[in-house]
Amino acid sequence: MQSFIQHYGYYALFFLSVLSSACIPIPSEVAYGFAGALCTASVTGHARFTLWAVIVVATLGSLVGSIIAYEVGRSAGRTIVDRWGKWILLTHKDLDAGERWFAKYGAWSVLVSRVLPVVRSFISVPAGMAEMKRGPFAILTTIGCAAWAALLAGLGYAAGSSWNRVSKDFKVAEYPIVALIVLVLAFALWHRIRAVRAEQTPRGKHAR
Repeated sequence: MQSFIQHYGYYALFFLSVLSSACIPIPSEVAYGFAGALCTASVTGHARFTLWAVIVVATLGSLVGSIIAYEVGRSAGRTIVDRWGKWILLTHKDLDAGERWFAKYGAWSVLVSRVLPVVRSFISVPAGMAEMKRGPFAILTTIGCAAWAALLAGLGYAAGSSWNRVSKDFKVAEYPIVALIVLVLAFALWHRIRAVRAEQTPRGKHAR
């Protein structure tokens, strides 16, 4: 990833930002941090980027990726549930509950999720499925992504020549977070299987 950014510059940063916000968990901590480090002359001998440009490009790329994921969730969400709901463990009842959730907490959940590893890559899809208004979604996504990019690029800039050591620390710190998310997802999967089976069983009995 680092060599990709060094070779293709802002284009690579934009591309990786789009992917990281469109349900592809690219480690933005590494991408943005390294881009921030390249704003100094201590990594390659000369400043490759400027800090403000890194933040702007990363934010725009993240916004584009988020909008793509949002529109997929909004346009195809109920169709996906109709066709593959039993396989992905979702029902229309879940979508209705999601819409109520986003009507009440959607703004805050979108904003906060932008600074959470892994979660930030997927939050746009449920926001679209819940049909959160596009305007607030775009504004809050931009704010959250800009804050995330500024924080990581700023840390990379401050690290400078020590970036390689700092990036390793990032990865070490991420392990327990990822482990916790995996455990939560495993529990949620088990719970969803039980819930979907419980909802489908009465229908099967009634049909017979």
